[in-house]
Amino acid sequence: MGAKVQKNIYIENIPPFTFLPLFTLLPLFTLLPFYLFTFHRNIIATLVQCCSNIFYRPLHREKNNNYKTMKKNLIVAAVMACVAMSAMAQDVDLTPKIGGTIRSKYEYQTEEGEGRFEVRNARINITGKVTPIVSYKAEIDLCDEGAIKMLDAYTRLKPSKDWQFTIGQMRVPFTIDAHRSPHQQYFANRSFIAKQVGNVRDVGAAVGYNVNVGFPIILEAGLFNGSGLTNQKDYWTKGTNYSAKAQFLLPCGLNVVGSIQKVKPSDVTVTMYDGGLTFHHKQLLIEAEYLYKYYSKDAFEGVHAFDGFINYDFLMKKGPLQKISALARYDFMSNHSDGKRYENSNGKSVLKVNDYKRSRITSGITLSFAKPFISDVRINFEKYFYAKNSIAKPSERDKIVIEFMTKF
Repeated sequence: MGAKVQKNIYIENIPPFTFLPLFTLLPLFTLLPFYLFTFHRNIIATLVQCCSNIFYRPLHREKNNNYKTMKKNLIVAAVMACVAMSAMAQDVDLTPKIGGTIRSKYEYQTEEGEGRFEVRNARINITGKVTPIVSYKAEIDLCDEGAIKMLDAYTRLKPSKDWQFTIGQMRVPFTIDAHRSPHQQYFANRSFIAKQVGNVRDVGAAVGYNVNVGFPIILEAGLFNGSGLTNQKDYWTKGTNYSAKAQFLLPCGLNVVGSIQKVKPSDVTVTMYDGGLTFHHKQLLIEAEYLYKYYSKDAFEGVHAFDGFINYDFLMKKGPLQKISALARYDFMSNHSDGKRYENSNGKSVLKVNDYKRSRITSGITLSFAKPFISDVRINFEKYFYAKNSIAKPSERDKIVIEFMTKF
């Protein structure tokens, strides 16, 4: 008897809809590879084997056996994909987490003899994950000195423990003190660097990378609108506005931080350079930070700002208090402009002084009823020193501040 002749099977001979199950699975397969490679390599190995069976088994077998094999492998691949998706859902808690910070205070101006109560912050935030590598945050302040503001609204991708990518509205990677959330502050009122001179938030995209070279290094950099939180809809720019920050966490308890930022609030480009040191040993913390702000076109004189403080914690073994902290701070700033043009008395558009040159000495104590930065009472006295002919704002005068901070 003659040998059995094998017939080649061509695409046009395959019945209609044979590949339909494959195309219906394509969207699922496109979402899985990165996740599977990171978290379920055993599953991806099985999927690869199934796909190789589908596409690389000899197509010159008899029709019926070939169709059965293809369908079988497609079914197995689909089942494995569903298992992977189920594993993905089980690996992450999808429940949103709600948190916030409330800061309420009383201030008394010693020279004017005037006082006021104020809710400085009433922040609510929602954070969570939708997959092991995709998280989100939305934060709003219901009372930022009486105004409602959207602060954070971003999505973050973290494909590994060392890399992350963030897009949306966020804190820019710049300075030390301006990067602290309200509950992490050491004093009732922020330093001049954090409140007046530094740019805190913007809209854009940032990349973060952590590396260990015997000690941790944290690197962050991003591109931003450069216009701050407002005027997003109609703000377009041809320039590149950026912010970058490097932190070196040395093993001796010393953190060295350097950062740079470029923004363009008007036709004037503003570039800021910041550097600082933080030393933390047991109950002692010492920090110093310097910022220089440069305006293009010689539109305004460069701004210098400094902030330095010391904090010492006295741990309580009994009673409702966890610790009592004694603090002292000195900060300084020269005449400052926000970089926007205003029309002067001559009808000319110029940059003006928004905050006058001054220095301040702050002393105080902090009573902590729980773990640090959870439930604190901050009691401060602020003494201001203004240059000649400077104008003091109503809220920037000698005063006693008693603030209650609660984080939940």
